[in-house]
Amino acid sequence: METHPHRKIIALGVTGSIAAHRAIDLTSEFTKLGYQVHVIMTEEARKFVTPLAFKTLSRNPVITSLHDEEEGWKPAHIELADKADAILIAPCSAQTIARLAWGFADDPLSAVALALEPHITRIIAPAMNGKMWLNSLTQDNVRRLKDHGWQFIGPASGMLSCGYEGIGRLWETQGIVETTHQWLTNE
Repeated sequence: METHPHRKIIALGVTGSIAAHRAIDLTSEFTKLGYQVHVIMTEEARKFVTPLAFKTLSRNPVITSLHDEEEGWKPAHIELADKADAILIAPCSAQTIARLAWGFADDPLSAVALALEPHITRIIAPAMNGKMWLNSLTQDNVRRLKDHGWQFIGPASGMLSCGYEGIGRLWETQGIVETTHQWLTNE
């Protein structure tokens, strides 16, 4: 894979999932490819991983609150929404899928997503218990998001952290990176 010459900006959303640690690798891989990565973490994500690894690997501040402001007067979540070329939420929980499907903006990640321009690439890589993924309410929310231009990578099947075997695993890191890179370079 070639690096992208225009230093596109990826807003990387990290939600509450045991797979949140894999978002650290995503940050590293996208940075190596030349993307600017700006991480937004939900409160639940911070129970699994800390912002420090993301800040170090991306060389950018991590948004953890609707009230974060690094410089100037504009809230960080609006500033990121204004400059992002894409948003990738990986891992994305069922809770975040529901929040996005119904237009809630009560945390920094959903606020960034809601404030994006309509042409921005929107990608979700789900990770959750298989029963949660297959639940008709989750599937209704997935359809709703797809109808609004969101693209999905996965989920994959295999052994889940809850001990079940089945669908719900976060796709492999390299597959998420390659698919996202392809979508961003073939716009």
